[in-house]
Amino acid sequence: MPISLRNDCARSLPTTLLRKATQRLLKAEAPPRAEVVISLVDDPAIHEMNRDYRGYDKPTDVLSFAFQESMEGVPAPPRLPGMPVELGDVVISADTALRQAEEHGFTLERELALLAVHGVLHLLGYEDETVEGTHEMREKERHYLGFQYPLWAEEAL
Repeated sequence: MPISLRNDCARSLPTTLLRKATQRLLKAEAPPRAEVVISLVDDPAIHEMNRDYRGYDKPTDVLSFAFQESMEGVPAPPRLPGMPVELGDVVISADTALRQAEEHGFTLERELALLAVHGVLHLLGYEDETVEGTHEMREKERHYLGFQYPLWAEEAL
C-alpha cells in the first residue's frame, strides 16, 4: 500500500510516525493495492486550497481530496484487475500542525500523524459532521495512532 509523501515545506519534518500509522490504517481498511498521496505544505498553500475548494478563506490543518467520489451522471472509471486503487490526496499544513502541537503540548511528529490518519479516514468515507461520525473517527484515530491525543479527553467532558 504505497504512500507517496511530498514535503513542500522549506524545513525537514518528522514523518516516521505518520508513515507507520497511515500504513496500519491502509492495511486494515483500504482496498488491496490502495495508494494515497500526502503533501506537507505551508499555510499560504493550504489557505488557497481551502478557499478555492471549500469556500473558507483561511488556512486549515488538513484537507482530503477523494478520487473515489463520483460526480452525478459520470460513470466511475473501470477497475482493471491488479490495478492500484488511488484513494486520493491528503494535504497537511505543517505551519498549522506546529501551532496546534505547541498549543496542546504535543509533538509535531504526533500532530502530523494525527492529521494524516484523519485525512485518510475521510478518503475511506468516514465523516465528522455528526456526533456519531466524530465519535467513530476518534476511535479509529486512537486505534491506528496508538496514543491518546490531548483534545480527545476534553471532548468526553
